[in-house]
Amino acid sequence: MASLWRAATALTEKLNGYDGVEFWSNPERTGWLAKQGEYIKTWRLRWFVLKQGRLLWFKEPSITRASRPRGVIPVATCLTVKGAEDILNMQYAFELSTRKETMYFTADSENEKEDWINSIGRSIVQHSRSVTDSEIVDYDNMC
Repeated sequence: MASLWRAATALTEKLNGYDGVEFWSNPERTGWLAKQGEYIKTWRLRWFVLKQGRLLWFKEPSITRASRPRGVIPVATCLTVKGAEDILNMQYAFELSTRKETMYFTADSENEKEDWINSIGRSIVQHSRSVTDSEIVDYDNMC
């Protein structure tokens, strides 16, 4: 019976978009962002975690192994991440676009916004299937 439970749980984990991602341990980036809802276009404050090519969000920052994300974006599906103040007429706004949709976020400051854009952008490049590890350039550490 335990093996049946493990098999069912493993299947669910694979379907949820964050299988194998230990989002509770040593994330690449974390922080509060406001995210615009997909259907009802209200803004909600969420705790975001960038880890292993996934951008996950939660209601609270106290994340454990048992936590379940409210949503997950595989960054390999993203085409662009860029500022969106002009589009939304909101300070510190940025957008993340895939082939199917564009999602909007706001940060608490210009520095936070730029840090998120840079972190997500780096993750997009690292997890893109068209780029090999030897082709990745770390622009933050260039002279």
